[in-house]
Amino acid sequence: MMSAGAAVGLPAAAQGPELAVLGTLDKGAWTVRVRPDGPTTRICVRTGQEFIQLRHRQLNCDRFVVDDQPGETTVQYTCRGHGYGRTSVRREGNRLVQLRSQGTEDGKPFSVDAEARYAGAC
Repeated sequence: MMSAGAAVGLPAAAQGPELAVLGTLDKGAWTVRVRPDGPTTRICVRTGQEFIQLRHRQLNCDRFVVDDQPGETTVQYTCRGHGYGRTSVRREGNRLVQLRSQGTEDGKPFSVDAEARYAGAC
């Protein structure tokens, strides 16, 4: 496993096939509920990395692993011309994670605190 210092500055693709937390999650449909009373969305999780870019989902962004531990992963990403984000995924089980993401999207700041639960097949 890479230390956090060694991982900074490397694109996510260069750091191996999966991050500690994300590789342990069940694959399939997940319901993401933004707290306290925000919207609920459903996403199809194939690798677990879908949780990293909650606000820049369709963009190809440069990623940097800040910390990668068995119980929590933090990734910072930059989407040229569209903003950036920093997301932490804390595993509570194979079917439950806590998400915290903040950054900017097209010049506007965002902060997301959410819970994601496994909901079945995609």
